Amino acid sequence: MPNAKRGEGDDARGPYRTGIERNGPVLVTTGNDVAGHRIAEYLGVVRGIVVRSLNIGQGLVGGLKQIFGGNIKEYSQVCEEARHEAYEEMVQHAELLEAHAIIAMRYDATEFGQGATEVLAYGTAVRLERT
Repeated sequence: MPNAKRGEGDDARGPYRTGIERNGPVLVTTGNDVAGHRIAEYLGVVRGIVVRSLNIGQGLVGGLKQIFGGNIKEYSQVCEEARHEAYEEMVQHAELLEAHAIIAMRYDATEFGQGATEVLAYGTAVRLERT
């Protein structure tokens, strides 16, 4: 295969036999398909899990803002960072499987206790074929 990257080839687990090469990040969509492509192989569920809590400063400032109401940016920042980390872990999981895409991606969150929350990013890793 000309200009093949390390790890590419015709082995049984290689996604490149479908005619799609992953030249960049894994495509992630909340949809159940990828326009212009047929799903050639389902690789299974991929996920990223992060458990986060507030640091002392965020907890104090956020607690004070709860008294007065309004948007609590300190809490939003923690949530956004946790989602980002969970998303990145999910994509890394898909890359280990040599997936082309993740379909039906979702987030879920569960509170563990006072100030600790689990954020889960998950979806189905697939290999694609051009239509």
